[in-house]
Amino acid sequence: MRRVVFNQKGGVGKSTITCNLAAISAQQGKRTLVVDLDPQGNSTQYLLGAGTDALEVTLADFFDQTLNFKLNPRDTSEFVVATPFEGLHVMPSHPLLEELVSKLESRYKIYKLRDALEELGEDFDCIYIDTPPALNFFTRSALIAADSCLIPFDCDEFSRKALYSLLENVQEIKSDHNRKLAVEGIVVNQFQPRATLPQKVVQELIDEGLPVLQPYLSASVKIKESHEQAKPMIHLDPKHKLSQEFVALHDTLARTYGA
Repeated sequence: MRRVVFNQKGGVGKSTITCNLAAISAQQGKRTLVVDLDPQGNSTQYLLGAGTDALEVTLADFFDQTLNFKLNPRDTSEFVVATPFEGLHVMPSHPLLEELVSKLESRYKIYKLRDALEELGEDFDCIYIDTPPALNFFTRSALIAADSCLIPFDCDEFSRKALYSLLENVQEIKSDHNRKLAVEGIVVNQFQPRATLPQKVVQELIDEGLPVLQPYLSASVKIKESHEQAKPMIHLDPKHKLSQEFVALHDTLARTYGA
């Protein structure tokens, strides 16, 4: 199962959702990979912590290799790095990804990620793809490579208006490049149940028939501690309310989509 976490809006929790769901998959015994396509590298930092500084190969090297023919190219598996958490690996990001975008677009390398992840299909049960907050080469590559799409949503009116454009973009990529791509659902993040606006906005999405997933993820300062310690919530504090919400969300997806 290859799942992309995507929203064109920044600050909605893509990396947090990606890494926490992936950590739960690994903890439950699934061989799990996170692919960090965002040049900011938040997922890479979250999962590797201080180990980020010692990386010898990253996705920048992978994409650079696709641009330059080599007699002995690196095998795709060489771009996969083990995290400190059993069963959880990452294809790490690098800031140089940003510099490669125009070259990759002009050379039409849009299917290279899909091909690479298909090569790794026998090695991993679940693959989670984190994306930059833009509809660019890397995001399109991820949507083409994925089986399904999760959309983080942070409960404000600007996010709601942007959601319709996002869904249209996903549908266009499905139509043109990836017929099997499905929108698994909208993940409500940083939800404050006592505030009127979040309740109103989320209810409007439900009333419109959009696939809003349960449970909603609560707003919590604990997630900042999770980021600082480079430990997903299930490893930092498995009994915390937010940890349990992530587990429930993961299990809902697993029951519905089998991964």
